[in-house]
Amino acid sequence: MAYDYSDLVDKTKQWIESAVANGWLSQSIAQKLLDFDQRSPSSLFNALESRPLIVAFMGGTGVGKSSLINRLAGSAIAKAGVERPTSKEVTLFHHRDIVIKHLPAQLPLEQIKIAQHDDDSKKSIIWIDMPDFDSTVQSNKQQVLQWLPHIDVLIYVVSPERYRDEKAWRLLLAEGGKHAWLFVLNQWDRGQIEQLADFRQQLHKAGFADPVIFTTSCTDTIANDEFTVLESTLSALANDHTINQLEQRGNHLKIQELLKKLHECQQLLGSGQSAKQLEQIWNTQWQQTSTVLQQGFAWPMQKIASYYAEHAADLIGKTTTETNLWDSWAQARMDDALDEIAVNASQSGLSPLPYKNALTAVRTKASKIIQNQTELAVRQALLKPGHAFQRFFLKFVRVCEFILPLVAICWVGYQVFIGYYRSNMTSSNYLGVDFAIHSSLLIALTWLLPFFILKKFKPSLEKSALRGLNKGLASGLSSIDTEVLQVLHEVEQNHVNQHSQLVDIIKQCQNSADTSPTMPQNQTLSRMLVN
Repeated sequence: MAYDYSDLVDKTKQWIESAVANGWLSQSIAQKLLDFDQRSPSSLFNALESRPLIVAFMGGTGVGKSSLINRLAGSAIAKAGVERPTSKEVTLFHHRDIVIKHLPAQLPLEQIKIAQHDDDSKKSIIWIDMPDFDSTVQSNKQQVLQWLPHIDVLIYVVSPERYRDEKAWRLLLAEGGKHAWLFVLNQWDRGQIEQLADFRQQLHKAGFADPVIFTTSCTDTIANDEFTVLESTLSALANDHTINQLEQRGNHLKIQELLKKLHECQQLLGSGQSAKQLEQIWNTQWQQTSTVLQQGFAWPMQKIASYYAEHAADLIGKTTTETNLWDSWAQARMDDALDEIAVNASQSGLSPLPYKNALTAVRTKASKIIQNQTELAVRQALLKPGHAFQRFFLKFVRVCEFILPLVAICWVGYQVFIGYYRSNMTSSNYLGVDFAIHSSLLIALTWLLPFFILKKFKPSLEKSALRGLNKGLASGLSSIDTEVLQVLHEVEQNHVNQHSQLVDIIKQCQNSADTSPTMPQNQTLSRMLVN
């Protein structure tokens, strides 16, 4: 399916704007890529109307362009002179019924001279006399370049003395493939056959297989003047079919230029494989960074664990900078790791900006993630200090601390009661001092022993806090890793979408370029085009 050039340009503009917004293209590069030339001869007229063929005389200073258009008009409508005159204005010569409705703003009216005629045989052509592009006046060249996209056929006028002018050839080589060309070797009354042959050879080198060349003179003394042949040739070309062919060819060339820009965008965007590899590179890099961070946090965590142990009760419901593990050193290591992603992206042919923008949130959240994870883990560790067996053993000892003294007291009480009963029944002495001492020692031992065990086996709050800090740090570093991988995945998906949209536009351009009609062979029009 063939797409209209303007539709393809609109899609390309939307894609470039999206790529800039997402950071894949810089603003400066986008400005260059957005420079689409949508000017055409048809843009001067209403789209639905049949329009005339726009023909322009172009050449260097003193080759007789103005004299040719004056000869065509039958009167002096363009400035001409003898001593190498310089044309500084654009002269339009057309039928008075033709109205140019959409003259672009960059084509100043004060530098355009309009001459009209009533000859219906020339109604289908607008003739233009262009300024001398090789003049030292810079505005002349600018006018030529601004008018060129609005021209169908360029009549390139040279003289026997100036057909090899360097400036003329540079412009011809730059614009040769964009227009249909007729060549006029003017002032032929002073020319030689060898010059005509050499001129034809030069045009052949410029890409014209069989250029159409007319020899003309502004005097009536030469018999083989071909000016009337030039007129009849252009009159034969001035029809809707030829104009349509030229417009289609112009669109075809513009689509090819657009394709070049799109392929340039594709290179600037980078490959999807490179974007995918960044996740693997990050995994390796983060393992090294997290190891360095854990090693660097060893001493600060000991200090924070001691602080937690001493102020555990005072820290409930409060936050303090004393317990903040993340410092400027850790932030610097984190920044280095994230900056390395942008460096790797740039080395892989990807724009680093999307990664920098997307990772900004992770960069600022790292401190909060570590703080939250370590504080939560410390609170959990202080809530249940020690390991599971230790906590079970201490619970058992606490039960013994209550039960053993109670059992000892009950046993002593029982012995006192039995001893008293037996002393009344017999003449034996009642218990005695030894029993009192021994029973007191028994009760004391049954209480002191669990108390001593609880004191000695009580879990260290500092060690518990340190264990919680280590656990929280590992959890926090894992969360940062997950956050970064999520960001990289989102950026990669954005890159995939951007690349997919670009490939679709390229395919549409290729389809349009492939379906563009070719010019007929062995016809005057085909000879006027660069092969």
